Amino acid sequence: MCTHFRPSSAAQILDRFGLAVPAQHFKTDVYPGYLAPIVRLDGDRSRQECVGANFGLIPPWARDNTIGRKTYNARSETVAEKPSYRAAWKRRQFCLVPMQGFFEPNYESGRAVSWCIARRDQADFAVAGIWERWVQSGGEPVLSFSLLTINADGHPLMGRFHKPGDEKRSLVVVSPDQYEAWLESDTEVARSFFGLDALKDFDGAPASSGPYTPSLI
Repeated sequence: MCTHFRPSSAAQILDRFGLAVPAQHFKTDVYPGYLAPIVRLDGDRSRQECVGANFGLIPPWARDNTIGRKTYNARSETVAEKPSYRAAWKRRQFCLVPMQGFFEPNYESGRAVSWCIARRDQADFAVAGIWERWVQSGGEPVLSFSLLTINADGHPLMGRFHKPGDEKRSLVVVSPDQYEAWLESDTEVARSFFGLDALKDFDGAPASSGPYTPSLI
């Protein structure tokens, strides 16, 4: 699972997508519960827009936003069936999450050390996600999202992370030439994006000398 990523800057999103980032406060490191910029289709599905959304999907039926602490990753194998995600999936509420890198724990030293996974050329990239709209008790709508994940057992890079014996998972990286296709796809076509090929241009390295300490708020 991915609990921590570094989002693209407003300048990088403007350069890559031609979209302005809303005037909201985005942290340079995002954990569940934090606001991050995402790219989605607007209400008419006629154009792309960049909006701010909470990391951790909040389904419409949720009583409060605390469920987002558990729904920041959606397994591609079960996203169409799980109560938290199935409505967003059925409605094709797909999004792209622009990033500079994401972080996973590596145990090869005998302890958990945070590693950053990013493109070798240091270019930004985008990860597939789903978004949702939840209305607070006061009537104010809140946008939120979850990052889609796939099995990565045996992968030369993503197979190096998480506890020994645990299933290895990876985020779904979308190639730049497929951004529009992902956002506009139906649920059947969307499944064709669930692969690891885009990670051939990625590598990982220790993010710091300290232990891996995921942060949830």
